[in-house]
Amino acid sequence: MNRPLQTLRGSCHCGAVRFEIESDFPELTTCDCSICKRKNALMVKVHESAFRLLQGEESLRLYQFHTMTAKHYFCGVCGIYPFHRKRSAPDHYGVNVFCLEDFDPAGIPVRATVGAGMD
Repeated sequence: MNRPLQTLRGSCHCGAVRFEIESDFPELTTCDCSICKRKNALMVKVHESAFRLLQGEESLRLYQFHTMTAKHYFCGVCGIYPFHRKRSAPDHYGVNVFCLEDFDPAGIPVRATVGAGMD
């Protein structure tokens, strides 16, 4: 099913970090790696050219582990995970769709990705 390209804004819980993405939401993903299992986010993959940080760079905290390739960002004020730079596609972000304003993920296919088995 083709969906129209949408521009949506998102934020962390406290609003210190605000961003905007463009996507047609072909699918959403989950991941079974050690951090994604714990944060239980539902993500959409967007190219870096379709992602804009609008405010809060100074509030972002970076967390990296294992190969130190993926860059997981959290709000240093409220602790929410809004997005990360992907290990498997470093020119893309994985965006937590639960941080998007007025977004309903119903009807969008969800694909489980395997992160735990990555070397």
